Amino acid sequence: MGRADELKRAYRFVASAKGQLPPPEPQGDFHQPCEEFVEGLKAQPWWDTAEFPWVAELEAQAPTIGAELQRYLAAEAEFVCDSAQRSVMGEGWSAVRLQRMGEWRTENTAAFPETTAILKGLDIPFAVRGIMFARQVPGSGVAPHSDARNFILTAHLGLKVPEDPTKAWMQVGAERRNWEENKAVIFDTSFEHSTGNESDEERVVLIIDFWHPDLSLPEREALQMVYDTRNKYDGAAIQAQEDAARGKEQKVEASGGGLFDAVKGMFGGN
Repeated sequence: MGRADELKRAYRFVASAKGQLPPPEPQGDFHQPCEEFVEGLKAQPWWDTAEFPWVAELEAQAPTIGAELQRYLAAEAEFVCDSAQRSVMGEGWSAVRLQRMGEWRTENTAAFPETTAILKGLDIPFAVRGIMFARQVPGSGVAPHSDARNFILTAHLGLKVPEDPTKAWMQVGAERRNWEENKAVIFDTSFEHSTGNESDEERVVLIIDFWHPDLSLPEREALQMVYDTRNKYDGAAIQAQEDAARGKEQKVEASGGGLFDAVKGMFGGN
């Protein structure tokens, strides 16, 4: 198979992202893909963690990760949520990002050296979206929404789960599940999903985004290149939002038109 054949889906991804193909059809109930779409990928709301060998290793290390998280929480260190995130995730959600778009956030990983070493030591095919600790305060939830990109799967590792775990839940598609401490769940966020914390305790999970297993290595590399290029356009704006959420004043000029301009420059066309 030649390089062009290996990357056929990647080229069609670019054409779709540029609006040159019809919008993708949902692959089932509650599926809400966007134009940033890779054809031919298995689509289901929930995935069996046994399909991913690294999950068992991650769960074995969960007590170490959880202990490091508890030290961070005890120090009353900050979780943040910028205005763009808040518009989707609601007032009760906040996060500490360890990685975004393939770049480790050293200002945050410094507080989680053991967690960072564990993650880097596992054979996880990290995707372009990121890794973070996410907190949900009591009595709050995330409204139903789709992250739309069908080529990324997401793992949640339960680290701080209410004493009654049935009070903290996540629904993907039609099925609702509960987090368990030191256990992971895997799902596809291009399906409509939502969360709720009906307890009087906070819930914290480690979120890991990773490549869909049906993508070949050349396809992953091509998608990584596309989003690395977009990051050059959008990275300053993202950092400015997070700085503003922390109360910092910083003037940042961001140029470019996001993914459309990035792929236009790389693959040609208007």
